[in-house]
Amino acid sequence: MPDPLNTLEWDDFRLVLAVAEQQGLPAAAARLGVAHSTVFRRLGQIEALLGTPLFERHRTGYAATAAGEEVAALAARMQGEITELTRRLAGQAVAASGEIRVATSDALLHGLLLPVLSRFRAAHPGVRLDIVTGNAAANLSRRDADVAIRASEAPPETLVGRRAARIAWALYGIAGLTEAEAPWLAPGDPLSSLPAAGFLRRHVPAGRIAARLDSVLALAAAAEAGLGIAHLPCFLGDARPALRRLAPPETALASDLWLLTHPDLRQAPRIRLFLDFCAAEIAGLKGLVEG
Repeated sequence: MPDPLNTLEWDDFRLVLAVAEQQGLPAAAARLGVAHSTVFRRLGQIEALLGTPLFERHRTGYAATAAGEEVAALAARMQGEITELTRRLAGQAVAASGEIRVATSDALLHGLLLPVLSRFRAAHPGVRLDIVTGNAAANLSRRDADVAIRASEAPPETLVGRRAARIAWALYGIAGLTEAEAPWLAPGDPLSSLPAAGFLRRHVPAGRIAARLDSVLALAAAAEAGLGIAHLPCFLGDARPALRRLAPPETALASDLWLLTHPDLRQAPRIRLFLDFCAAEIAGLKGLVEG
């Protein structure tokens, strides 16, 4: 009979290690960039495959059993060896070159990504960037783009990538405007799927809408000009001196920031390099992105 450990994949070991180190599913899911339900389901499958529980469930979290400690220790050794090998190979790798077509929104580009892309180009001048902005999601299967950097609660299952951060949204306006009396700025039809658009449809009478705008960047500019108040990503609102938060960030309006590519491209050196670079840079900006 085959050894059950031999049927596990590296991602399974990473999952067990994350749960053991974080002592809970939500924090482990955040580290892995996947949904809480995915960690719960896959952990159950791993335990069933091995025929033994790896964790004891307590009200305060997850504690590794003796078997769980062994699997987590093995995963930690594997991770160390992979990291060492990666460092060695990186020293031998040919410099990445070629073109990367990047699809994103104007708000993400102007409010967050331009300095990141500038630093990437400085570090890797052999890579040319072709940047496409718009609210419509690019079709990576048709090669409309090589990489998509998007806010989404449910990225297409045909793509692969990682969740880089959670984008916080809050209500903003210039000094003197209040939520109770000020006119509102609403996302236009191209942005109708945003949670902020749904909030306005449910809670704000049409008579209080001063204007509708078809991009989040335009919403921020209009709010800064005093046209009305608007829900904005915190990385946009907080960066504009004329705006102030009128309320704390609203959890229901938040969305995940994803770095996505097509499975056929993820091992291309320039794509892998770009995704890893952006993920590390955005991790350093989490305080700004997450409000």
